[in-house]
Amino acid sequence: MPFMPVKFNLQKRVKLAQGLWMIYWLSVIVGILIFSLGIFFKIELRKRSEMMDNNESHLVPNLLILVGLLACGVNAFGGKVCHDSLDPIKFAKWKPMLKTYLLMCCGFNALLLLTAILCFLMQFAMYLTLAEGLKNSIKFYKDTDTPGRCFMKRTLDMTQIEFRCCGNNNFRDWFEVQWISNRYLDMSNDAVKDRVLSNVEGKYLMDSVPFSCCNPGSPRPCIQHHLTNNSAHYDYDHRIEELNIWTRGCREALFSYFSSMMTSIGALVIATIILESVDMAGLKYLTTALETMEDPENPECESEGWLLEKGVKETFSDVLGKLKTLGKSNQVEEGEDAQEAAT
Repeated sequence: MPFMPVKFNLQKRVKLAQGLWMIYWLSVIVGILIFSLGIFFKIELRKRSEMMDNNESHLVPNLLILVGLLACGVNAFGGKVCHDSLDPIKFAKWKPMLKTYLLMCCGFNALLLLTAILCFLMQFAMYLTLAEGLKNSIKFYKDTDTPGRCFMKRTLDMTQIEFRCCGNNNFRDWFEVQWISNRYLDMSNDAVKDRVLSNVEGKYLMDSVPFSCCNPGSPRPCIQHHLTNNSAHYDYDHRIEELNIWTRGCREALFSYFSSMMTSIGALVIATIILESVDMAGLKYLTTALETMEDPENPECESEGWLLEKGVKETFSDVLGKLKTLGKSNQVEEGEDAQEAAT
């Protein structure tokens, strides 16, 4: 007995074909959107590549671009089939391809599911990449004369301004590195010389942050030097006063940006899977309803459509039987090849 049978007359078949045609072209638009988001995600990763030590993974955006293109092609084909389904002559040329097409749609849905899962799972890898990349970016901030790091200062400054953040975990990360190049330090100055000599590694460390950490919304002129020295500023106590620099770390800010993007894209891909499943179910009903017409020459006659020709258990058993038969035939062929090789 067929699984989920439905009776159709001409009016229902026409409405089903028209509705499926609209859903298929909606799926094409969704495919274009996924493709565009994949391109946008890839561009954003390229822009922040230095913040990730050039170790960022492009697997997810590449998959999004691929499934976006496939969605356009697969659904455009389905839309054409639905458009021609009510014309017996035109539908006849598509009929032999439909079984293969539906199998391809199942494989495409599996690829969509993999893409959606990766959109969520790869967020952890993104977090670790950002943590290590930003740590090195701060360390190399001063190396404006070093090949390969010339634009690190500009990139990090623009990132801190755009994302309203400071440092890796917070602004205190700048206290642990020398972010001013020796080229701009007056080593003849006793204060500078004493600070360098007082450090075990010979670094010029200070409780200061770059200008890009400053919050332009603060009513007070930016205090970016001697942040922990209350006596260096009038009416200032760093322990109780709200600092006029960004206190949020760039790792948190960038991860929040990328994770929200990946979560939104993952949700869109899951919605696409549901849409594709509706397309497949509708097309199966339409094709079976057209195949079971009592009088194919009379378009007014009734027919029956279904999702599966047999019940779920019977269909599952048939699939398992075919897989076992295929496995046995492969084993026999391998055994024959081995015997031929031995002789």
